[in-house]
Amino acid sequence: MKDRYDFSKGKRGRVVQPEPEPEGKVRITIRLDQDIVDRFLQMAEASGGGTGYQTLINAALREYLDGKAPRFEDALRRIIREELKSSAA
Repeated sequence: MKDRYDFSKGKRGRVVQPEPEPEGKVRITIRLDQDIVDRFLQMAEASGGGTGYQTLINAALREYLDGKAPRFEDALRRIIREELKSSAA
């Protein structure tokens, strides 16, 4: 049976060349919590426009780094104001 498969002239390495990375993109490995990935997958499916979950994660990170994402302190203050207002009524 070994005679049937002669790999003596075979080459090591990839059979197919890897696809080139898009300009400005970097391939990394990152570990995220499953619930976070699930939320982004649901958002991507709900958009229906072919937007992938990785694109949405990238946009969320960009908003955060650019200071456009709501700050935790601002959200907490808003919630406290709403709760105080509703309990006073």
